[in-house]
Amino acid sequence: MSGFAGIDIGSRSIELVLVDANGEVLQQLQADTGFDPMAEAKRMLAQLSYQQIMATGYGRNLFEISFDATTVTEIKAHARGARACFPTAETVLDIGGQDSKAIALFANGRVKKFEMNDRCAAGTGKFLEIMAKALGFSLAEFSAQALAATSDINISSMCTVFAESEVTSLIGRGQDRQAIARGLHQSVIRRVKTMLNRVSNDGDIVFTGGVANNACMVHFLSETLQRQVLVPPQPQFIGAYGAALLAAGLD
Repeated sequence: MSGFAGIDIGSRSIELVLVDANGEVLQQLQADTGFDPMAEAKRMLAQLSYQQIMATGYGRNLFEISFDATTVTEIKAHARGARACFPTAETVLDIGGQDSKAIALFANGRVKKFEMNDRCAAGTGKFLEIMAKALGFSLAEFSAQALAATSDINISSMCTVFAESEVTSLIGRGQDRQAIARGLHQSVIRRVKTMLNRVSNDGDIVFTGGVANNACMVHFLSETLQRQVLVPPQPQFIGAYGAALLAAGLD
């Protein structure tokens, strides 16, 4: 089955999407990035047939050299994928493993403005992963326990190392793990709220990236900003989906 492919080489995982000439999804693949992302990408590509491919994500430049492919920024790829899922969307929030991005769109779907946090793990999936482990929860448990909490404990440190130390100290003092989990989610919300308000302060938000699968993040984001948060099916594939649409000339 031949089509147009988009590959998103992220810090934690690689997503690959194949679409037809009309933009309908034909195939989706996902794998851990691992220590050799190009070898993993080659293995994934061997599983499908494509006419053209476009790469995005932090590994896109290396992919361009290795596979003689065209590339697109994560900003444009996520904007295109989000807009395909929600045609009237004008704000996109993408939280991945190592960075987070707030994107404002023009009425025609073009990128108007964006803010990006890529200098530290705070406000990213990696931060949440480390904090869940510090509390002894899986990621799914971490989200569920935070949602179930009736109160939260303010986490003052946004640096991942200091926040982990603060969480360990709170546990040692016998503080409730549910309340700590809620406080950690709220700390990420405060971080992304600042980015979102810089690019757009009204209208619905399309939430993409792996962290959009976290129900607690979706709930607190909507509650804090008083805006509807729209999550596409399988939000972790939106960057690759957008790149595939662009590869097909559906821009």
